[in-house]
Amino acid sequence: MKNDRNKPLASPHLRRILLYVLPLPVALLFFSLGFVLGMTTSSARFENIYFPFVTPSSPSAKPSPPTPFPPSGGASAAMHNMSDEELFRWASMAPRVDGTPYHRVPKVAFMFLVRGDMPLRPLWEKFFAGHHGLYSIYVHANPSYTGSPPRDSVFYGRMIPSQRTTWGGVSLVEAERRLMANALLDLGNERFALLSESCIPLYNFPTVYSVLITGSGGTSFVESVATSARYRPLFALRNNVTAAQWRKGSQWFEAGRALATAAVADGTYFPTFRENCAGERFCVVDEHYMATLVSVLGWGRRNANRTLTFADWDPRRRTGSHPRTHRAEEVTEELIGRIRGGPGRGNCTYDDGANGVCFLFARKFAPDTLGPLLRLAPKAMGFG
Repeated sequence: MKNDRNKPLASPHLRRILLYVLPLPVALLFFSLGFVLGMTTSSARFENIYFPFVTPSSPSAKPSPPTPFPPSGGASAAMHNMSDEELFRWASMAPRVDGTPYHRVPKVAFMFLVRGDMPLRPLWEKFFAGHHGLYSIYVHANPSYTGSPPRDSVFYGRMIPSQRTTWGGVSLVEAERRLMANALLDLGNERFALLSESCIPLYNFPTVYSVLITGSGGTSFVESVATSARYRPLFALRNNVTAAQWRKGSQWFEAGRALATAAVADGTYFPTFRENCAGERFCVVDEHYMATLVSVLGWGRRNANRTLTFADWDPRRRTGSHPRTHRAEEVTEELIGRIRGGPGRGNCTYDDGANGVCFLFARKFAPDTLGPLLRLAPKAMGFG
């Protein structure tokens, strides 16, 4: 029989075999490619597995921290539209431990509890100059205050949503907790220092930063002295806080992130302080809340049991229930030196994380001390 050019080159049986067999290598090829691509895009889960047909990638730097909090309440802006309830809920979710696995430089949060104007602001501006990225500023002023620092000031735009405060009332502690809550939203903040408009720094910024960030080792500085003053049975009834656990201390503290978060998240003890002060004008809660909190939470050696903010309570110089107010004529290099040395306090130790430093800040300095302080700062405090 003659060859037919239109006759298939393979038999129907062979054609059927090729039809089923040929797609198999193609399918395997696509499967392999898909697997490899999947592995390279999932390196976070399989970073220690090596495949000889995949080019190893170099170790990447630590990831940037996530943004679990509302951007309006973070580091970029102090003002936001959150209610106190929302603010405290977000802040309570913040990491409690000092240090994170993320690549960032730890910062000190300077929290100013003020009435309105800050007459010593120029001194603080010189203190902060040249250290951007190592600190955060938060200002809680009376909500009726409408003033503002100039745009080129480090204090510009740093006022947080506030509520009215009264001396001796629970509203002062509410303001402190509000400041800490706002500062906690910035994951870079590791230390939290409460200050007032009459406070001054006693050292330059590198020294203050070194003591709080490097030297403290996580230690908080909250004065907490055993006393029965102002203790009420209500605290034992509501929270089992005994008279032996009751404490008193300075309102002005320097806390680590763990303690700041515990204070903001506290839904057990603070409500009792608020209930105890209902209808009373002078509870002086600010002298008892943080001091008692570190006691009932068993902070122990994690708290130095002293403040780093000096105030002159000498009965010969104080005025009523307030410490001495320093005036312009007494601001000298000798005064700064005496305050640094901890006059009459006897509580400056050398093993509590402060490296032998008694005080980093001091109060109360009147507005007229600004001129003398600015002149003294370069020699007496090391800045300006």
